[in-house]
Amino acid sequence: MVSGTASHVGKSVLVAALCRILVNRGCKVAPFKSQNMSLNSWVTDNGDEIGIAQAVQAWAAKIQPSADMNPVLLKPKGDLISQVILQGKPLGDRKVGEYYDATNAIFERVCESLKALARSYEVIVMEGAGSPAEINLYEQDIANLRVARSADAPVVLIGDIERGGVFASLYGTVQLLAEGDRKRVKGFIVNKFRGDKKLLDPGLRQLEELTGIPVLGVIPYVNVRLPSEDSVSLNDAGPASPGVLDIVVIKLPHISNFTDFEPLEPFARVRYVALGDELGEPDAIIIPGTKNTVDDLREMRRYGMDKRVQKRAGQVPIIGICGGFQMLGETIIDEGFEGTRNLSNVVEGLRLLEARTVFTSSKKRTKQVQKRVTGAGPLLDRLRNEVVRGYEIHMGTTISAHPIFDDDGGQDASGLVLGTYLHGLFHNDNFRSALLGFLQAQHVQKHHRSRCSAVVESAWSERHMLASHAMDPFEELARVVVEHVDMEVLYSIIGL
Repeated sequence: MVSGTASHVGKSVLVAALCRILVNRGCKVAPFKSQNMSLNSWVTDNGDEIGIAQAVQAWAAKIQPSADMNPVLLKPKGDLISQVILQGKPLGDRKVGEYYDATNAIFERVCESLKALARSYEVIVMEGAGSPAEINLYEQDIANLRVARSADAPVVLIGDIERGGVFASLYGTVQLLAEGDRKRVKGFIVNKFRGDKKLLDPGLRQLEELTGIPVLGVIPYVNVRLPSEDSVSLNDAGPASPGVLDIVVIKLPHISNFTDFEPLEPFARVRYVALGDELGEPDAIIIPGTKNTVDDLREMRRYGMDKRVQKRAGQVPIIGICGGFQMLGETIIDEGFEGTRNLSNVVEGLRLLEARTVFTSSKKRTKQVQKRVTGAGPLLDRLRNEVVRGYEIHMGTTISAHPIFDDDGGQDASGLVLGTYLHGLFHNDNFRSALLGFLQAQHVQKHHRSRCSAVVESAWSERHMLASHAMDPFEELARVVVEHVDMEVLYSIIGL
């Protein structure tokens, strides 16, 4: 088990790196995280929903993601309520107290999934959640040491030095564990180090003397990005530099699956703009998915963000994904299943698309999909009849007058306002290249009118396609970890 001193210290990334290292060594390896709390999720080939981090780790291990890799996914809805996804399927909404009262029964399902993986794989790299030393939840915690005990697994504890206090957090975490669990911790790893390691060495030696636990390595800060697990990683970027594409993502209160937009980040400044802030002068606007479409639409209207988006229609591309697609339509009819208030009502959308959405049940559609591009206009003409792939995770049904991907999505008369249920749309090289090429041509035309935008667009698309195919973050992560961690000791801890 890779455990951490806190959330966002690097557990998910280290698990992904270890999965790639081990599979390259010839092991059949799988990732596992018993309980995940995240609004970023993935749909498996079987239509099961799991946390995005375990899907990424499965790809690092060169296998297909499965529900057994993340048997419990909690999707926060607000007011201390989360939707519980159990072994890939929605169990229902639960309040915090209700959920913790049922953890023993849920833990049995966790063990089922772990045993299922053990029948097929030689090594399972487990990821803890948050910190294992949350003493107020110690007896109810099914994501950390209880899982390690059930599998008789050794633990490696990782701390983030960039946050400060890494020695206190590593030492304090170990000291707060029960004695039996403390003995399970076999090594420390310090993550995200910048500077001269010699200055760190005295502290590392003292930590080892105090705890009797070896420091396995110090991993430097590296800019290798994997899809993010939760909103802690969202950056509020400043204004784009001259010549750099500026893409705005509306930062909805219940934003979900914002990993959709990470493929754009190597090629543009992606800014997450809060509802009360101004949009600036973006080249494109994206309304993302959300766990609560109705509630977030009301919040957009309360802060005036709806009007700021509407004013840009016809000027720059506006793209709605999932809940964002629903918001772009004319009306949303909720029969008491979608919002946190459980009230039946009709909510007016942004009215930028000729579409309407109805929520008539709590049934969720989770499916991998492949669609043909059937839309038209400046963004889609060049992709006509090409294929795009993605996945759907949504409640509600949308009826659209002008679908763009077979029976999915919609567009306005200008062809610049698009909506779709396809998560992962920007992971498609063809769609991403067409969008970025169009944006770059418009950007050049706007700022350097003497340039030939068509030539610029073609050159940008070609450059983007070459850069896209050059990415392989897993091998880079594996290389960094092998260079900076004592792998012989780590292999011994694993049992290899």
